[in-house]
Amino acid sequence: MKISYDPEIDALYIRLLDGQYECRSIRLSDEVALNIGTGEKLVGIEILDATSFLGIGENPTITLEGLQQVNGPLVVQEKAAKKYKA
Repeated sequence: MKISYDPEIDALYIRLLDGQYECRSIRLSDEVALNIGTGEKLVGIEILDATSFLGIGENPTITLEGLQQVNGPLVVQEKAAKKYKA
């Protein structure tokens, strides 16, 4: 699972499955969409206007509960700054 937040567009994306998938989107509201892949698998959840929708401050807080064993490392990365050509 990978959770990404883009502060430039205030969007949070929760990717549940690794790999490339051709998806269709189901809009639950103006802010929330489900990405559904082959076999009706839930690939990801997109939340637009995330700070307002989730009622959080400038950066979202993430709490993981009920995890007894993690098969891989927990990695926290800062999003690299975009480089623009002059």
